[in-house]
Amino acid sequence: MNRLAGKVAIITGAARGQGEATARLFAAEGCSVIMTDILVEEGEKVAADIGGDVRFLRHDISSESDWAMVVEEAVAIYGGVDILINNAAISLFKSIEDTGADDARRLLAVNAVGPFIGIKAVLPLMKAARKGSIVNISSVNGLRGTSGMGAYDMCKWAVRGLTKTAALEAAAYNIRVNSVHPGAIDTPMLNPTDEPATEALALDLGIPFRRVGQPAEVASASLFFASDDSSYVSGAELAVDGAWMAGLNTNIQKLDYIP
Repeated sequence: MNRLAGKVAIITGAARGQGEATARLFAAEGCSVIMTDILVEEGEKVAADIGGDVRFLRHDISSESDWAMVVEEAVAIYGGVDILINNAAISLFKSIEDTGADDARRLLAVNAVGPFIGIKAVLPLMKAARKGSIVNISSVNGLRGTSGMGAYDMCKWAVRGLTKTAALEAAAYNIRVNSVHPGAIDTPMLNPTDEPATEALALDLGIPFRRVGQPAEVASASLFFASDDSSYVSGAELAVDGAWMAGLNTNIQKLDYIP
């Protein structure tokens, strides 16, 4: 507990899923949290439920003026920003051939340009403080290609590259920039139903752990990068994927399972 005591975090896409789990975990670890999302009703409800030093702001991450507003609020309320979690994203399940240019631009605006603007918005504060941690939530789709997700993959590879460059540019100021690469996680993006994701889905996807991951497991990875436990880690990638990226598991349904 209190691994983030005295720190201030901005977490985007925090109204549900991975962002919500991260906001809850960070608050439990003593962090002051500004949750942002375009889902106002859901976001305000989560912030009220967490309580404590947690605020919610409506925030379109593709908007420079919205980013300026969020950072200004963070400074006005808390005096600065120590942590940025670039989590918000949208998906599109279409082949390259079936994806229109406008759809691709829309995904890029949110999934790639949004984190870029966010990093740019917090860097002056972090440089002045000579400390900070930025965590970009990419995806296993930023480590490989996936048929039927060309535009989404393009964005998540972009986030991966952005992380590397930002880590280099910020290193002299003791600012760390890392990326988390979730696999199949039981969030509305993967599983829009109210029912928990099944083992059958994990088996169908070929996940060696034979289960879909939970948002809290991604939040724990972000906590490591946000905390001082990762004080000498920057430009790194961490897959949270149940060994999905380890290689091709051709006989997963025939393996003996040891719980």
